[in-house]
Amino acid sequence: MTSNKDNDKQGMSRRAFLGASAMTGAGAAMLGAVGIGSTVMSKESWAAAVKDAKQKAHVAPGELDEYYGFWSGGHQGEVRVLGVPSMRELMRIPVFNIDSATGWGITNESKAIMGESAKFLNGDCHHPHISMTDGQYDGKYLFINDKANSRVARIRLDIMKCDKMLTVPNVQAIHGLRLQKMPHTKYVFANAEFVIPHPNDGKHFDLQADYSYTMFNVIDAEKMEVAFQVMVDGNLDNCDADYSGKYAASTCYNSEKAYDLGGMMRNERDWVVVFNIPAIEKAVKAGKFVTLGDSKVPVVDGRKKDGKDSPFTRYVPVPKNPHGLNTSPDGKFFIANGKLSPTVTMIAIDKLDDLFAGKISDPRDTVAAEPELGLGPLHTTFDGRGNAYTTLFIDSQVVKWSMADAIKAYQGQDVSYIRQKLDVQYQPGHNHASLTETRDADGKWLVVLCKFSKDRFLLTGPLHPENDQLIDISGEEMKLVHDGPTYAEPHDCILARRDQIHPRKIWDRNDPFFAPTVEMAKKDGVKLESDNKVIRDGNKVRVYMTSVAPTYGITEFKVKQGDEVTVVITNLDQIEDVSHGFCMTNHGVSMEISPQQTASVTFVADKPGMHWYYCNWFCHALHMEMVGRMLVEPA
Repeated sequence: MTSNKDNDKQGMSRRAFLGASAMTGAGAAMLGAVGIGSTVMSKESWAAAVKDAKQKAHVAPGELDEYYGFWSGGHQGEVRVLGVPSMRELMRIPVFNIDSATGWGITNESKAIMGESAKFLNGDCHHPHISMTDGQYDGKYLFINDKANSRVARIRLDIMKCDKMLTVPNVQAIHGLRLQKMPHTKYVFANAEFVIPHPNDGKHFDLQADYSYTMFNVIDAEKMEVAFQVMVDGNLDNCDADYSGKYAASTCYNSEKAYDLGGMMRNERDWVVVFNIPAIEKAVKAGKFVTLGDSKVPVVDGRKKDGKDSPFTRYVPVPKNPHGLNTSPDGKFFIANGKLSPTVTMIAIDKLDDLFAGKISDPRDTVAAEPELGLGPLHTTFDGRGNAYTTLFIDSQVVKWSMADAIKAYQGQDVSYIRQKLDVQYQPGHNHASLTETRDADGKWLVVLCKFSKDRFLLTGPLHPENDQLIDISGEEMKLVHDGPTYAEPHDCILARRDQIHPRKIWDRNDPFFAPTVEMAKKDGVKLESDNKVIRDGNKVRVYMTSVAPTYGITEFKVKQGDEVTVVITNLDQIEDVSHGFCMTNHGVSMEISPQQTASVTFVADKPGMHWYYCNWFCHALHMEMVGRMLVEPA
């Protein structure tokens, strides 16, 4: 392991040299980086430091973690729940994927939530974020994006289930996602990445034309509807919000509106786009917007026209192809990470009022500092003590640096701002420190999500796992304490204290999650808590049954070949963790029914004969005997 308490005058490290030698094309511009030297701790000192950190990370059997961690499920389209610091996986929450264990994407309840997008069999989750009140996590919702199919989903954290899903109109590829922090999460801010023609009907393909742009999307967090959209030139990447509720900001690459790699790196600078939320709200309320195609969503123009600024946006030039955008927990800075520059750019939020008012003519005058950190800075997180932590993708390091000293150095003072560099394995993308997105950032733990693992784990064939690493940042030195293999690029995570999340142990019978099924039962005259009935309506059959370990309320029912069968099950057990399942053999049907839950699934009985159904969640000593039969008569 390496560390560095000196500044950028020490020269180039081994990792920087190897990274630099591998670069070609535009990436070679990063050779100008400074501040990438390393000093080596003694083996004895490092071993003692790591042993102490590992003791703090150990969670003994029967003990609980201090933090909930929510990981994006990457290409699996799910959200994963981990305990931190143990890094134990506690649960997986299916969102954009099909999950045979819970029946997500199979049950009627989940299909209703997914809507028309249930036809998509894939998802690409990137950025999970927890709702806030007064700049603190309130534990109500977690929001997650699907870049693959331009969706945003909401998870209720009391039941750890997705309850709303939205396909964003007029755009392609929802990527960056963050939430309004103050006074509460009224809005979800979501970036559409790719520039497309409007309308995108195949008649025009010129990205340079005025009708080609992308959108900044503002979603009503409670209604889960798009409140308004803002036209932007260039590809929007990552975003964040301030602590006043007034401003949001997004990194923006491909200001060239190019089609290829070389074209997207042609300009020396791209932008951070700053959005004035009250100004946009005022225009929408006054009816000063347009709509596109069949969508009723208000759209305002945030592009610069003939050199003139839009009243809704300001474009702050930063080094080309910026990536991560992070707000410091003191609310003072938006920090844009350079990616193709060795720098990050600190934008002073308190200067944005003057920028929009025209009192500052040059947007670069809002830049408080632009420290050089190393090769390939992607994302920055914070410890609440004035230090920032930035991942260096090419150097395979995390660099700890002082924001205050970076400002002094930018002003010409001879000060050191780099506090330490720590090797990580390998090529880190996102990083996230405990409570860092709130004003409560406590500086205890840092998770680094590495894109490659290589020699860190047992070989599993040509497809290797990624590597999530846990680092103790509670002291002056960062200390690596845990490697954790992960599947299919989790991408990002968020940490909340366990007292901020309040999951239920069993379902409330009045929960709106299965309210539509309850309403269907009422129309059929069925009391779900006690009735076991078969309702026949032409070629549609509805089978209502209860379940109590280890029996179903109905152990045999008869239908005809070709009937559409809906099975509705209510779990009457009241003891936590006694979940039941329903799996109909050879019909592609399975679902979970946890205590006091009602769940339903619809399928076609297309094969004559006897078909067994069984409980597929182990519930009782006689679990194997919890079965029933569907008898299908030939058509």
